Amino acid sequence: MSPQTSTPPTDKTPDAGNLLALDRQVCFALAVASRTVIGLYRPLLEPMGLTHPQYLVMLALWESEPLRVSELAERLNLEPATLSPLLKRLETSGFVVRDRDPRDDRALAVSLTPAGRRLRRKAEKIPQAIIARLGLEVSELEDIRDRVTTLVDAAQSTT
Repeated sequence: MSPQTSTPPTDKTPDAGNLLALDRQVCFALAVASRTVIGLYRPLLEPMGLTHPQYLVMLALWESEPLRVSELAERLNLEPATLSPLLKRLETSGFVVRDRDPRDDRALAVSLTPAGRRLRRKAEKIPQAIIARLGLEVSELEDIRDRVTTLVDAAQSTT
């Protein structure tokens, strides 16, 4: 066996053999990407009176309403206990109402108010603004989304 020769890593490239190098961590890249991209939404959502998690709730409701809290939690991949305070704040803001589900009075359903429906018109400008700020093609963003979705599915299949 011949001894392995390798060039020492520079401070710009991580050691290929060091699996603990920060720049090699998928979790680190995803955390930075998440914070950075969500940060682009903040100035667009603040004038609408929404946080990013509230925006995601509204997106789901703009697609289909009413939704049971359990359906909404599943759609957003959130625990109902995490979703509940978001819904309460959206209800206080006048964008949604929570009421007994007419299909099952044991369950809570969430519906948009007229103000919540009107907010959609303002939100329609957000995707184009984000695309412009990122400077990427829609096809590139869709590819990133699809690859991240594959990663999420793989991670969820291990639990």
